[in-house]
Amino acid sequence: MSSKPILPLPAWVAAVNAVSRAFGVFSAGLIVLSIIVVCHMVFVRAVLGHSSIWQTEFVTFSLIAATFLGAPYILLVHGHVCVDVVPLMLKTSARRRLHFIGSLFGLAFAAIFLYAAIPWWWEAWSTGQTTPSMWKARMWIPMLSVPLGLGLLCLQYLGEIWLVLSHRAMPFNLSAEDKL
Repeated sequence: MSSKPILPLPAWVAAVNAVSRAFGVFSAGLIVLSIIVVCHMVFVRAVLGHSSIWQTEFVTFSLIAATFLGAPYILLVHGHVCVDVVPLMLKTSARRRLHFIGSLFGLAFAAIFLYAAIPWWWEAWSTGQTTPSMWKARMWIPMLSVPLGLGLLCLQYLGEIWLVLSHRAMPFNLSAEDKL
C-alpha cells in the first residue's frame, strides 16, 4: 500500500470547514435548547396551568435554523444519506465523475434556493415583519438562517468538489480499495 503525502488544505477550504464545524456545534446547541424549551413549555402548561407565549415559535424557529445552519456540517462529515452501491461498483475515476455530477446537482439546488431566500429574508428585514403572536418576534432573525446556511452549504459543496477533483479527497469518502 503506497502512502501519499497528505497535502495541507487550501486556506479557503480550511476556513469553510471551520465555519461549517462551528455551525454544526451551534445547530446541535439549538436542538438541545429546543428540547429544554419544550420541557419548560410542558411544565408551564401541564403543571402550572399557564399558557405558553413564546415557546412554540422559539422551538419552530430553532429547529429550522438548526436544519439550515447544520446542513454544511452534515455535508462536511458525509453524514447525509448516501446509497453507495453504484460508487462501490465503479473505478475511482468513474467515482470522481459521478461525485462531480451529484455534487453539481446539490450545488445547483442550494444556489437556486439561496437565490430565492435572499429577497425573502430582505423583505422581512426591510419591512420589519414580526410574528402575529403576542411575542412579536422579528422575522428577519429566524429567516436569516436560511440564506446563511445555504450560502455556507454552497461554499462547502465547492470545497468538496475541489478536494475530490484535485485528488486531495476520495469521492463518496471511499478508498480506492473499496469494492463490492
